[in-house]
Amino acid sequence: MPAEPESGAAEGLAAGPFVYADTGSTRAGIDAVSHRLAGGTIAIIGLGGTGSVVLDLISKTPAERILLIDGDRAEQHNAFRWPGAMPIEDIAAASSKVDYFARVYGRMHTGISPHMTHLAPDTIDLVDDADFVFVCVDSVEARAFIIPALEARGLPFIDCGLGLSLVDDRLMGLVRVTTSTPTMRAHVHAKDRIPMLGDADDELYRSNIQVADLNMLAGTLAVIQYKQLRGFYLDTEAEYHAIYSTDGNTIINDDRP
Repeated sequence: MPAEPESGAAEGLAAGPFVYADTGSTRAGIDAVSHRLAGGTIAIIGLGGTGSVVLDLISKTPAERILLIDGDRAEQHNAFRWPGAMPIEDIAAASSKVDYFARVYGRMHTGISPHMTHLAPDTIDLVDDADFVFVCVDSVEARAFIIPALEARGLPFIDCGLGLSLVDDRLMGLVRVTTSTPTMRAHVHAKDRIPMLGDADDELYRSNIQVADLNMLAGTLAVIQYKQLRGFYLDTEAEYHAIYSTDGNTIINDDRP
């Protein structure tokens, strides 16, 4: 097996959107498979615990551009849900989430574009440049605006959600990953797969309780689903809706084309 190139050589081999070359795919002999993830623009809406994991994984794919959309600034509690370890200096600086992540992941991927804003009628056109969207917000009101806007534009997307409840002084957690594409959308509304009505925000989750493991699972399942859609992973079931429960450690798949 060939050795990794020296750092100077790696710089010379850098191709596509990466600052330095992806030698892993070459070493494994799966360049052709990895190429299925190349190109296009991916938007990540929401850079909280789940969206940050999606970014961590997508930044290691050869997507041409990655749009980061979030109007909030980084706070100390965020660091306990994000990948890696945020320096205390960055917490004190109160940088915007998108600027912080663009700086960190810009060390690897050259196509990251930060947008410090919440999506609204006057900013929704940011997604017009996207080919695929990850929706990682924890607000029913935000979803009620974002989901129809993405559908109206014919954009494929994956929406991630977490639910927490307290049972006998222990947490029970649910992780939901719902996919919608131009060829398969009816399940979202017919079966109420994505919460968009009423006052259904999960206050226990939004209280910033630290469940980074569930955030990581949600983001990971979403990216795996995206890679299945792109033909990177074999997918014999083609489910468009999945729910993982900590009680029993089970994943239930549903909604197939």
